[in-house]
Amino acid sequence: MRERVIKSDDEWRGLLTPEQFRVLRRAGTEPAFSGALTDVFDEGTYRCAGCQTTLFTSETKFHSGCGWPSFWKPISDDVITEHADTSFGMARTEVRCAVCEGHLGHVFNDGPPPTGLRYCINSVSLEFVPVGADTSDTPT
Repeated sequence: MRERVIKSDDEWRGLLTPEQFRVLRRAGTEPAFSGALTDVFDEGTYRCAGCQTTLFTSETKFHSGCGWPSFWKPISDDVITEHADTSFGMARTEVRCAVCEGHLGHVFNDGPPPTGLRYCINSVSLEFVPVGADTSDTPT
């Protein structure tokens, strides 16, 4: 795994759009069915929009109908962290990027085999990299 990325709020604001900052740094949620990546099913990888750590692949993406990109597992166990989230009177499991601690979304136990998990991730928390894209100058 990459070295942790720690930045001040001002540094994050300079790197992220206002919506990305609200979601990644303030645990916000984009409206359902509004994200640019919800219906993208091209081959490629999905990186954290904050630090460009590769988090998911298109091979584990599925259409859940929930309104956000959904995956049944991350690319490896060490790229995300899970945290108890009891906001809004609900008991959920928040998912964050393990490198920059950016809020990605939540994981639920109602996904498809083989894991039975549904990682419900905000589109603005992700960057899609299609297969064949030149990523030689960006970290993973």
